[in-house]
Amino acid sequence: MRRDSIFYKLFQQSPSLLFELLTNPPANADEYRFDSVAVKEPKFEIDGVFLPPVEESPGVVYFCEVQFQKDERLYERVFAESYLYFYRNRARFSNLQIVIIYPSRSLEQSDLLPYLSQLNSPQVNRIYLDELGDIRSLPVWVALMVLTTVDEAQATEEARYLLLRSQQQPQAANRAMIDLLTTIMVYKFENKSQREVEEMLGITLKETQVYREIKEEGREEGEKSLVLRQLTRRVGELPQEARSRIESLRLEQLENLGEALLDFTSLADLQAWLEAVES
Repeated sequence: MRRDSIFYKLFQQSPSLLFELLTNPPANADEYRFDSVAVKEPKFEIDGVFLPPVEESPGVVYFCEVQFQKDERLYERVFAESYLYFYRNRARFSNLQIVIIYPSRSLEQSDLLPYLSQLNSPQVNRIYLDELGDIRSLPVWVALMVLTTVDEAQATEEARYLLLRSQQQPQAANRAMIDLLTTIMVYKFENKSQREVEEMLGITLKETQVYREIKEEGREEGEKSLVLRQLTRRVGELPQEARSRIESLRLEQLENLGEALLDFTSLADLQAWLEAVES
């Protein structure tokens, strides 16, 4: 289940959602914006960074890590990347908070001894989704987070209940919630067909974002396959390096390549086209 992308969409749609999980959220939680960042030398990928309003300078920065797999070096990485980013941007921030979201305590790192001072600090918040309470009593956006953790037997019933609750939201929020909820269910029941998931939820998936994304993915894969076949006919067998570069192209670039390849006479033409696109 692609939980990273699901939580990214959740926080992107509603950055204040993070603060609903905390005991002491900032007073201006609604003004924070969500981003994901990379810290180079060494390169760290931080799941989520919640940046304070520009006019609040310096403000408190929040780092978020969503962890659904056992990682015995998680705290080493989280603390290293968070403090390094804070150090590199010290003038922008007055303080930092770290939030780590687990489905349950069982996935927490085993060896906590080197990090007891940080973990017991008010600056570090560990959230266990299965300890937040009954999913039906939670704020609806938090309930969507918990839905990613419930077993399949319970998921359908809770998803239907959340669909009913979504109807009480403003139209834009309702649509966003339905898209996220169906995304969660499609990923959770990957072995089921579109029709089966529709019947489970009582909705039509082709009206949702996840259906549009799946359709777009299928179109992109089809375009890649077609372009690779045409290129092989035009310039001969492609080296793996060239195939990998083509497979990383966006749909629009693939369509452009499909037109350009009609003028190719050798592998060198393809290499020149790829270099021009990537430059």
